[in-house]
Amino acid sequence: MEKIVKPMSGFLALIISLAVLGLGVFFFTRPEPAGTNIILGILCVLVFIFFIKGLMIIQPNHSRVLTFFGKYVGSVKENGLFFINPLYGTHKLSLRSQNMQGQTLKVNDKMGNPIEIGAVVVWQVGDTYRAAYDVANYVDYVNAQSEAAIRHLAVSFPYDNLEDEHAGITLREGGEKVNQILEQELTDRLARAGIIVQEARISHLAYASEIAGAMLQRQQATAIVAARTKIVEGAVGMVDLALKKLSAENIVELDDERKAAMVSNLMVVLCGEKAAQPILNAGTLHH
Repeated sequence: MEKIVKPMSGFLALIISLAVLGLGVFFFTRPEPAGTNIILGILCVLVFIFFIKGLMIIQPNHSRVLTFFGKYVGSVKENGLFFINPLYGTHKLSLRSQNMQGQTLKVNDKMGNPIEIGAVVVWQVGDTYRAAYDVANYVDYVNAQSEAAIRHLAVSFPYDNLEDEHAGITLREGGEKVNQILEQELTDRLARAGIIVQEARISHLAYASEIAGAMLQRQQATAIVAARTKIVEGAVGMVDLALKKLSAENIVELDDERKAAMVSNLMVVLCGEKAAQPILNAGTLHH
């Protein structure tokens, strides 16, 4: 468990160490008596080394984890100049936000289709004790667990709803929901290392190259079918309206056979991809 400590300011220790160093130089330069001066000078140098060893500078958004002969003492997260027990061991950790741009992974989605997926993760160290001692290397741990989380996300949902029409969430259309699921899974996985996940987003998503062409054709065919369906629905409505208007206003009397011919012609005109060519018919339906 992380324990925050606040050591004493190091400016007083720095002044004392410089003063002791100056006193040591003074003793070494005195001519008489030589033996006593050398001993006092050596003592001053040892005191100077003691104070200098205990001085610690912490830059902004950095921290130090302190140990005493293998026992965890605490963590210092304030920045500045501090003085600690010179016998303490220190381990430096950065508290700055870091980006992890993972490599593009080739995995199978929920339907078994090979896809390419990549993500960007923004993270920072939150618990210095866990980051330093609960995992061997917290940076490698973040990279490995992030890759595992992205792979798990890919196999949990289909790429789109072409094969799974009842899919509530798809990777392509999930948007913020997919990002939230990825961020939550990363938070759960990286909590052991004391890592805070600030943001996680899908940065690359596509079908694998070996099936990209076929899936593109399938998407185009689906779009064409959907468009044709709308066109037919509209054409049927227009034909029905035309027949009702002709009958209501007594413009012309049509029997069933002539109605069928009219419906056929109108459907061809309304559903055809090209403009209809006008033809002058001087005869009748039967001649």
